[in-house]
Amino acid sequence: WAGSPNSLPGRLAECGSFQSSEEEEEEAGPSPAAAAAAEQRREERLRRFRELHMKRYEACKLNSQEVVEEDKRLKLPPNWEAKKARLEWELQVQEKKKECAARGEDYERVKLLEISAEDAERWERKKKRKNPDLGFSDYAAAQLRQYQRLTRQIKPDLEQYEKLKEQYGEALYPTSDSLLHGTHVPSKEGVDRMVADLEKQIEKREKYSRRRPYNDDADIDYINERNAKFNQKAERFYGKYTAEIKQNLERGTAV
Repeated sequence: WAGSPNSLPGRLAECGSFQSSEEEEEEAGPSPAAAAAAEQRREERLRRFRELHMKRYEACKLNSQEVVEEDKRLKLPPNWEAKKARLEWELQVQEKKKECAARGEDYERVKLLEISAEDAERWERKKKRKNPDLGFSDYAAAQLRQYQRLTRQIKPDLEQYEKLKEQYGEALYPTSDSLLHGTHVPSKEGVDRMVADLEKQIEKREKYSRRRPYNDDADIDYINERNAKFNQKAERFYGKYTAEIKQNLERGTAV
């Protein structure tokens, strides 16, 4: 029984042989393949760590630069971008003028050759809208616009001007010491031109739409300003058809 392989002493001897073999392997150390694999994994981890460290450094550097640039932009005036673009455009124009002068060409002609038909039409439309009617702001602005519009319509008569220069000489340009009151007699053509212009202004002024005054005696058939406008439009278009019905309702004889 004691010498059988399944006996307790036999099993203990077998376990002892296993333990001795494992201890021998541990004392011999890991195999060269395992050591190389472990070293390779370590190098890979170190490489990734260095890459992450460099990316973090680059991110910090870019953030610092952006903070400095943003601080510079905040300290600049509000219209700095427009001024910068304008200065760059002027520099480009100066360079083109120098190049055209060096080649013996006319800069204006070269510039017109580079303009497309669409751009030319757009600029012409913008020129026509150079003095748009912005509506009434105050009486001083309205008077100034009227003065500018009238002065643009004036067509000087150079022949008459030369005749007056020959007639009056230096007196044509009065000073503070000149006494010319009552000496100038306008021509019949000038008077007719002034009368025609005044009549044109009166005719144009009559076409203006003015605010109608409030009538205290009118019937109040509205609840607010918007409803009053609606009732006025309805009365304008359908008043003649509903006049009899309205009268019957007022008399109390409506069926």
